[in-house]
Amino acid sequence: MASEGILLGMGNPLLDISAIVDPEFLKKYSLTLNNAILAHDKHKPIYEELVEKYDVEYIAGGSTQNSIKVAQWMLQVPGATSFMGGIGKDKFGEEMKKSTKLAGVKVHYHEDESTPTGTCAVCIIGGERSLVANLAAANCYRSGHLKKPENWALVEKAKYIYIAGFFLTVSPDSILLVAEHAAANNKIFSMNLSAPFICEIFRERLEKALPYTDFVFGNETEAKIFSKIQGWETENVEEIALKISQWPKASGTHKRITVITQGADPVCVAEDGKVKKFPVELLPKEKLVDTNGAGDAFVGGFLSQLVQEKPIEECVRGGCYAANVIIQRSGCTYPEKPNFH
Repeated sequence: MASEGILLGMGNPLLDISAIVDPEFLKKYSLTLNNAILAHDKHKPIYEELVEKYDVEYIAGGSTQNSIKVAQWMLQVPGATSFMGGIGKDKFGEEMKKSTKLAGVKVHYHEDESTPTGTCAVCIIGGERSLVANLAAANCYRSGHLKKPENWALVEKAKYIYIAGFFLTVSPDSILLVAEHAAANNKIFSMNLSAPFICEIFRERLEKALPYTDFVFGNETEAKIFSKIQGWETENVEEIALKISQWPKASGTHKRITVITQGADPVCVAEDGKVKKFPVELLPKEKLVDTNGAGDAFVGGFLSQLVQEKPIEECVRGGCYAANVIIQRSGCTYPEKPNFH
């Protein structure tokens, strides 16, 4: 049974503005499907345009927050999970608080007076998605908030900590504080490669955090980019997963396990110098609604079993189950209760 506060997430809470768009819209903003980017100046009008032109849905999102909400849903234990990140003092921020509270996650947000809550444009075509994040207040998170006694208490209580790579763009020192605490106190610290641009542009920050990781998650695209940046000269996902699992480690208590998802292809898990592959239950194309949040949901489902000390097979099964549920719905949303046995 998962105890209260066993799992903590830290990341960039964003309000997803989600809509089905047309190919011209992607072209206009130079977007590609199955990719996530940070908004540049040319992307600033995208949020207004989505709302004006398309039928949008607002969903409380952000990669880590999605994973934590899914883990909470899978666990069905009130307050088993907690989350920290930055929001604005505004309407979207209030929406976010309401949504996470309803999900049963204990949130300690840093609320910024002068910056609006971050948003993410979710542009969907044929079930595939392209994400454009405007971090706004999420970008204002600082380690000062983390160090406040009531917030650090969440870190002390947690036995498992998960942070998506996206948070490296905001507060790498918060990540290191938590990672060092985990290493010193025999806790499990997990991260996600998150997006190709994290592996490229934020390589240095990622490499500083990697030695502390006990679990590294990613998908095949991120794995291949990571390999290319490292000069490994291989696109073989199994080889890359192995190499990441063998990356030098800051503490010797736990071995590192790398988990790479490949859409409909098997999940690769590298540990102890071996790779295991777990087939994914295939979903008929007509049932696929939207892949937004599929990777986040996989991690959430995986973590929900990990915190219960289930074997890796069960963790992967939990991850696949959660991802399967989420891709049949719009955004990272789920029914009231999981049907996972």
